[in-house]
Amino acid sequence: MRRGTRSDLAAETFLALRKVFFDETGTPVVYTLRPKNNVQDDPFDEFVADRLAECFAADNSDIALLKSPGPLVSPDLMIYRPSLVQDDKYLSYANDPATLLAVEVKKVARTRSGRVARASGMDFNTTPPCGTVRLHGSDGSPVDMRASYLFACQEQCGDSRYSLTALVLCDGDALNDDFGFYLSIVGARRKEAGLGSYGDGANRMRPMMIFGNPLGSPLFDRNITLIHSCDAVADNFTELLHAGTFVRHKQGKDKRTFYCYRHRREVAGSEPFEEIDPFPAPRRSHITTRRGRFLLPWLITGKG
Repeated sequence: MRRGTRSDLAAETFLALRKVFFDETGTPVVYTLRPKNNVQDDPFDEFVADRLAECFAADNSDIALLKSPGPLVSPDLMIYRPSLVQDDKYLSYANDPATLLAVEVKKVARTRSGRVARASGMDFNTTPPCGTVRLHGSDGSPVDMRASYLFACQEQCGDSRYSLTALVLCDGDALNDDFGFYLSIVGARRKEAGLGSYGDGANRMRPMMIFGNPLGSPLFDRNITLIHSCDAVADNFTELLHAGTFVRHKQGKDKRTFYCYRHRREVAGSEPFEEIDPFPAPRRSHITTRRGRFLLPWLITGKG
C-alpha cells in the first residue's frame, strides 16, 4: 500500500515487476515469450513493457508507459503520470522521480556453472548507463530525467517458457553518475570517410560501452532488489523494507551510498547488510583484444 498521492516511480515499477515475475512468496512465475524475429528483436523487452502497462492499468495508479520507438533507441521505456498530460504538454519537472522515469532493460542468462553470465561487465552498446538520461520533447527540445536499469537473469523452463531467478531495478547513478560523460558519448561524433583503396570505406568510430552488472554480486543474485539513491523509500511503501546499503568509491576520493529495498516477506527478521563496492570489477586493458583468427590445421612453409 502506498502512502501519499504521487510516490516514487522506481519503487512503483519495482513492485509491479515483482508482481509480474514472482508470486507472493517470491517464487519465480513461469511465462511464455513469442519467438525472436530478427537479431535486433527482443521479445523479453516487449513482454516487460506489455505486462507493466497491464499492471499499472489494473491498479488504477495513474501510471503509464511509453515504449521506445525502435530497437536501437535508448531507453527502452519511459514511465509517467497520465494525469500530468494536458494539451500535448507534460506538466512536471523532468527530474521529479515521482512523475517521470526512464527504464533500460538488461537481460542475462546463466552459465553452465550456475553463475550469472557477463557477471563482471555488461554490454551497454553505444549508450553508457547514467542516473540521468536525455530524451526529447515533441518539438525536439532535450528533456533530462532520472533513469533506472532493470537487470534480469532469465532461465529457460521449456519451449518458449522462462522464469527469472534474479532481478534488480538499479538507480542509474549506482552504475555511473557522470552526466557529462554520458552526453559526450550519446551526442554527435565525427567519423572517418574516404577510406580504403577506392575511397568508399568509412569508420563510424562507434563506441561500445561496458559497465557493471549488479547481478554479478552474490548480494543481488537470486534475490529481488530495488537499488535506490534515497534512504527513505520504504517510508512511503508498506510492502518494502530496507535490506541494506552499499558504498561505491568514485575515481578519486569521493564516494556514494546506495540503499537497497526488498519485499518485507524476503527481509523480515534479517539484519540489514553493509557492503563496499559489491559489483565485480575486473582489471580492464587499454588495448582491445585481437579479433578471432582463422587458424589453419597445418603449417605453411613454402615461400612462393
